[in-house]
Amino acid sequence: MVGNMVQGTIFPAPNFNPVMDAQLLGGALQGFECNKDMLIDILTKRSNAQRQMIAGAYQSMYGRDLIADLKEQLSSHFKEVMVGLMYPPPSYDAHELWHAMKGAGTDENCLIEILASRTNAEIFQMREAYCLQYSNNLQEDIYSETSGHFRDTLMNLVQGTREEGYADPAMAAQDAMVLWEACQQKTGEHKTMLQMILCNKSYPQLWLVFQEFQNISGQDMVDAINDCYEGYFQELLVAIVRCVQDKASYFAYKLYRAIHDFGFHNKTVIRILIARSEIDLMTIRKRYKERFGKSLFHDIKNFASGHYEKALLAICAGDVEDY
Repeated sequence: MVGNMVQGTIFPAPNFNPVMDAQLLGGALQGFECNKDMLIDILTKRSNAQRQMIAGAYQSMYGRDLIADLKEQLSSHFKEVMVGLMYPPPSYDAHELWHAMKGAGTDENCLIEILASRTNAEIFQMREAYCLQYSNNLQEDIYSETSGHFRDTLMNLVQGTREEGYADPAMAAQDAMVLWEACQQKTGEHKTMLQMILCNKSYPQLWLVFQEFQNISGQDMVDAINDCYEGYFQELLVAIVRCVQDKASYFAYKLYRAIHDFGFHNKTVIRILIARSEIDLMTIRKRYKERFGKSLFHDIKNFASGHYEKALLAICAGDVEDY
């Protein structure tokens, strides 16, 4: 497997004083003109757990909700970044999924990106947060907003019941044969078997399965799925496979597409940077540079501007050579 040293860009601040931070934020938000640099300096340099403590201190100091004040004082994409940073990770996922499904259309891309990449524990917490925040059941909402094998696969993922741990080489050869057959036959039954394997087997197991698949078919799993299937079902399966192969590379690819193919799709860029900031964003930045030649830093500077750009770059926590 790819090296296990994955790294985020945001770490808990040393000598942390939530009361002082809350006071500084209060001053920044209450002033005649909102001090956006101060907001960036504080909120992008604290871990999420620390931000929750700041929000608590802010509430008891001013009797007001920090998120509500940020929403009131800020606008546009800069507001989305600052408010996004204030949600605990499961609440942020829940928030993104809710907004992807409510309203006229469904943002399938968001559903794919979140559900294909989260761990069992993350999915469990996200379901709980969704229920608390929206008094709705995440499974039911996904069921009513999607259809077909795409829906079946999402419903499987949202169970959060992927096996964890060891790999069984004998079983891997068998699973690879099933996947290969599923790419030849393409019946409903084969599609179901395909998604069952991809949604339920452990990452170490799937890693072996994909190697076996390559041996049998002479093809990479992603290429095979792209050749055989289409639509959101295909995109979701590919996302699962990419996450198994190397999750940081998957997110680097998603960022690149969001920035270059979709004319800087702000929602996707913001979501990935915030959601991965304490998990693997530093690793995502490395993969981005290796794969696309330009740094993520460079591309964000090129497409974003003002305090929005400053906030995104601060979350990326760049080194000087990336400018």
